[in-house]
Amino acid sequence: MRDPRYDILFEPVQIGPVTARNRFYQVPHCNGLGHLYPRGEACQRGVKAEGGWGVVSTQEVEIHPSSEWSPYIEGRLWDDGDMKRLQLTADAVHAHGSLAAIEITHNGHASANLYSRIPPMAVAAMQFDTMEPMQPYAMTRRDIADVRRWHRRAALRARDIGFDIIYVYAAHDLALPFHFLSRRRNTRADQYGGSLENRARFLRELLEDTRDAVGGSCAVALRFAVDELAGEEGITADGEGREVVEMLAELPDLWDVNISDWTNDSLTARFGGEGFQQPYTAFVKSATTKPVVGVGRFTSPDTMVSMVKNGALDFIGAARPSIADPFLPKKIEEGRVEDIRECIGCNICASGDMTGRPICCTQNPTMGEEYRRDWHPEKIPPARDKTAGVLVIGGGPAGLEAAMSLGRRGLRVTLAEAGEQFGGRALRESALPGLATWRRVADYRLGQLQKLTNVELFAQSELNAEQALEFADSSGAKHIVLATGAEWTRDGIGRARRAQMEDDGSMKVLTPDDIMAGENFKEAGAALIYDDDHYYMGGVLAELFARADAEVTLVTPAAEVSAWTRNTLEQAHIERRLRKLGVRIIERHILARIRGGEAELQHVNGGGAQTIAAARAVMVTARRPREGLWHALSKNAGEKIRVARIGDCLAPATIAAAVYAGHRCAREFGEEIDADAVPFKREYVETGE
Repeated sequence: MRDPRYDILFEPVQIGPVTARNRFYQVPHCNGLGHLYPRGEACQRGVKAEGGWGVVSTQEVEIHPSSEWSPYIEGRLWDDGDMKRLQLTADAVHAHGSLAAIEITHNGHASANLYSRIPPMAVAAMQFDTMEPMQPYAMTRRDIADVRRWHRRAALRARDIGFDIIYVYAAHDLALPFHFLSRRRNTRADQYGGSLENRARFLRELLEDTRDAVGGSCAVALRFAVDELAGEEGITADGEGREVVEMLAELPDLWDVNISDWTNDSLTARFGGEGFQQPYTAFVKSATTKPVVGVGRFTSPDTMVSMVKNGALDFIGAARPSIADPFLPKKIEEGRVEDIRECIGCNICASGDMTGRPICCTQNPTMGEEYRRDWHPEKIPPARDKTAGVLVIGGGPAGLEAAMSLGRRGLRVTLAEAGEQFGGRALRESALPGLATWRRVADYRLGQLQKLTNVELFAQSELNAEQALEFADSSGAKHIVLATGAEWTRDGIGRARRAQMEDDGSMKVLTPDDIMAGENFKEAGAALIYDDDHYYMGGVLAELFARADAEVTLVTPAAEVSAWTRNTLEQAHIERRLRKLGVRIIERHILARIRGGEAELQHVNGGGAQTIAAARAVMVTARRPREGLWHALSKNAGEKIRVARIGDCLAPATIAAAVYAGHRCAREFGEEIDADAVPFKREYVETGE
């Protein structure tokens, strides 16, 4: 039964000519499926509608080949042929009683047109923000008229497909209308440049065109970034951002507001807490009578209620929380708040779009697999044979997910963890700066496991091969799943070097495991962090040492610190924080050897060496699977016991990959798997002349 405190979240809200059944609004977000995988796109959005989101939006949908985003996989509505693909999504959302929204857009110079090879256009002649060796040309009046016509035509097609809400997109420093608004971008001297009224002309025209084309049958939404976080040079919430809202206040049927660019709009938990956008967007509701949706990685229903009651928002917007738990609204509605898989704010979801692959999620291993593997976030088929017990060894992310999902299939499961607490690396890493929310990976699964009477949990239960086989024999378990994780190495072998580093023992050499196990990082002496991993760990440990007032140098063979975190939208935030904390950063250097109390560095492309004196060096290089138990069991298990290994003890990767491995293990348990077949449904590009 729903808690009456949350009734306000389930009130219907009118948006122009349409009505949303509640206040839960999945705002547009990329998912790496788009026009290449239309059935996957449709199934994923449909699952969210099934989960109770009153409005479910597409991602960016290109309206013309002069604005295409290769290699990124977005939506596409260039011609009538694209309509049937998008029709799948609209129908899937409508099947569950939700409104379907579409974000049509032309992104000007943000699109390099690598596939169409059409010269990119921009509000003014300028360089690309990216490293593409080309420059866009300044749009003529004819170009502006063309874009208006293409946008109107796309709106009409979207209406004919059946979408209920059609966006005009002016956010994230990506969309052409936003470029016209920006003084940093718009240097025009005609009626589209100069004053704010002139710079807002193109946006106003697109809104009016769209209302004229589809108003009365579809709602028109404006997605607008009220602040660029660029200081006086940019749009600010207390300056031109507010003026734009006041200028266009009643023109759209809905305001979808955020901040720019994407790296700021989707801050990771390290750099922004729940509701972090409210100081910027709170004013919008007082400037318009139209409903307002905003985001802030909301996962707490109490926070959601306060947003509505305090007059900040009419709709609770979500991208990442709807990815972590597509059934978040339904769980609140059914009084199952404790069952919500809360977003941890790691942005592994964003990395899918950045690397041109389908979306994934640390908390929700079914994300991206709704169509191709028929995985549902809340449903898992019962096991064919429930008599076969399973022993899972290792209570980290992979082991917890495997035990929970196997238990949900009705199997008898025993989970043995060597440590005092369950959670593995998710628990250990949650104690590092900015990663507290990562504990949710363990907390959610432990909470669900407590509800399963067919699963037993044993902490402080380190098992060797003999003990594991003895337990399996006595309990009737015919399957052992190993999720024993991996450990960081200290020999310097990583991406940049394949031979063991020379070390004369004159410097204390540590690993991230040593630090997380309680090694005193506050002791006197300078610290060297050597990061050949390039994800978050090197930067996090540098921050940890710097906050303990240590003199810290971070060395990396990459061209920038924490290089892979560009894919999680946080590299710039990480580097700014480290520099603010006084961390010395040396890029493009390999730690060649430790000798005489000094670390000798070599440039990745040769050249002279340099040395750094330090009391300790922390090696963030590679991880080695803990596979000793696997080898011992493989020799001694015989034919009666089947042994499998999953997660980091098979192939060290992200926490998301470990959770996915645990879930896949449970889904495939007892099923006939053809090793020669493709393990999922493929979507093929249509062929024709």
